[in-house]
Amino acid sequence: MAVDHSEKYMVVPITRREDYSPTLWSVWMKPPEPLAFKAGQYVAFGVDNHDKVLERAFSIVSSPYEAELEFFIERVPEGALSPQLYELQVGDCVFMRKKAKGIFNVDAKSGHPQHFLISTVTGIAPYISMVRTLVRDLKEGRLAQPFRFVVLQGVSRSDEFGYDRELLALAEHYQWLTYIQTISRPWEDPEWKGERGRVDDLIRKYADKLELTPETTTAYLCGNAGMIVNARGILRRGGFEQASIKEETYWPPGEGEVEY
Repeated sequence: MAVDHSEKYMVVPITRREDYSPTLWSVWMKPPEPLAFKAGQYVAFGVDNHDKVLERAFSIVSSPYEAELEFFIERVPEGALSPQLYELQVGDCVFMRKKAKGIFNVDAKSGHPQHFLISTVTGIAPYISMVRTLVRDLKEGRLAQPFRFVVLQGVSRSDEFGYDRELLALAEHYQWLTYIQTISRPWEDPEWKGERGRVDDLIRKYADKLELTPETTTAYLCGNAGMIVNARGILRRGGFEQASIKEETYWPPGEGEVEY
């Protein structure tokens, strides 16, 4: 007899899917009941696995103002969960926790007008939610205070950005948004004309170039654990206090996919 997971989870169908590369895709889901969350938060979901739910946390790409939940996922070949999620198509369902969690939100306490958002690959997800939410709040008059967002995203090859067209279009339209892309394997992407190198290599360059000073800026780190360790050190050496560095670690391959 199947185990009833309804106390902790809701069954959520996939309504749409878009693939960007052999290992990266986005899915949209329509929960049967509203999931309250703030831009930057995450929710755990997964699949049934021997009467337990094999799940992990995923940052929510969509804004709280959107009707559906959107996620940007990477398939890790040796991972326990992501290869199973990769097989799911429109109409298939996942078990999703009924509550979103996380404190990786836009810093509204420090008074800093500048926000430096640094990510690797799917670590861009919470930043998309933040930007979409800010755009909506500005349009509808809930936000008037001047601010600046600088988004730096690093990937291996240019087909892994996922949300570059959206961010480039928004950055062209809104002066408060700057989007910087870099790839770490340019030899595999000879047509690429943008920045080259790891995210870590560009932090000081753009902090200096765009005057993202520790006195006026909150930094955000989201993605690969190795990048976060390196970036934190670079920022601290540049004068940033730990209180002005917000972190959301995406586990290395094979880790972070947990049974509950």
